[in-house]
Amino acid sequence: MNAKRWIALGIVVALLVVSGITKITSTLLASDDETMSLTDSLMAIDSDVTEMVLEDGDVNNRIAVLTINGAIQDTGSSDSLLGGSEGYNHTDFMDQLEMIREDDTVAGVLLNVNSPGGGVVESAQIRDKILQIKKEKKLPVYVSFGSMAASGGYYVSAPADKIFASPETLTGSIGVIMQGYDFSELMKKVGISDNTIKSGEFKDIMSSTRPMTAEEKAIMQSMIDDSYGQFVKVVAQGRHMTEAEVRKIADGRIYDGRQAKANGLIDAFGYEENALDALKKDKKLKDAEVFEYDTSGGGLASLFSSSVSQVIGKKSEAEQAMQLMNMMGAPRLMYMYGK
Repeated sequence: MNAKRWIALGIVVALLVVSGITKITSTLLASDDETMSLTDSLMAIDSDVTEMVLEDGDVNNRIAVLTINGAIQDTGSSDSLLGGSEGYNHTDFMDQLEMIREDDTVAGVLLNVNSPGGGVVESAQIRDKILQIKKEKKLPVYVSFGSMAASGGYYVSAPADKIFASPETLTGSIGVIMQGYDFSELMKKVGISDNTIKSGEFKDIMSSTRPMTAEEKAIMQSMIDDSYGQFVKVVAQGRHMTEAEVRKIADGRIYDGRQAKANGLIDAFGYEENALDALKKDKKLKDAEVFEYDTSGGGLASLFSSSVSQVIGKKSEAEQAMQLMNMMGAPRLMYMYGK
């Protein structure tokens, strides 16, 4: 950074210190608990998750609204001092599920899904946590599909008590995919050679510098088949179908809402409001408070992040694209529709 930006950054830091002291002081003075510690005050100010009430109601019987929007992937990134991430955040979503598990006032969950799917591991984590919540808390979980809830988006929804979708929703795509590229012919044309030293025959399996062997394809196909079998089992258990019935419709194809209903993949046509109304009616939660978690952050770290971003700028789109490309460099097992 040049001198002007360093000076500006110094001013921002100084202002944040003054602002932080002011907030801490006002919090301490406003507290009804005279014994509230400075540490407690700091934690209250720096909380990254708050609750936003969508509909007023009984605070002892509440409905939590969760949203999965975008590819279900753990990018390994989190909010930092230089700006947070947008779209689906796996860590945040798993934290929200855990908060529901620990909150005795939550009496029901509405999950909105608008996703083409994502990673096999991440999808399994979400599904397992939902099952844990249903088992331990006996909470009803209703799901509302957006324009797309395919592959991993369907996988995480399968345990729901009821699934709602629009007739135009794209869903299904029950299957597993792993993709890579073979640039060996192009490398020959441009005069690029590969120098790979490996400890075993299959260490560079699915390398982009050479074609795969038949034995390597068999190895990878066995992994795909295992994950596919797990997907079929998840759908069968969630939708009360036999595995044979699921396999008949689980050839990877996408379905619209009408076809999905005919095949038993959803329960009814409707949108978020319809799913919420059904949850209230079915589970006698007519007077429940409806809320969602706000993970945009409002603490000191968030304040510092927004101020610093204005001074030195957020990551460029090119930098974000490069980060995604690096993450996706190695082939992965995916419950994903499209690429």
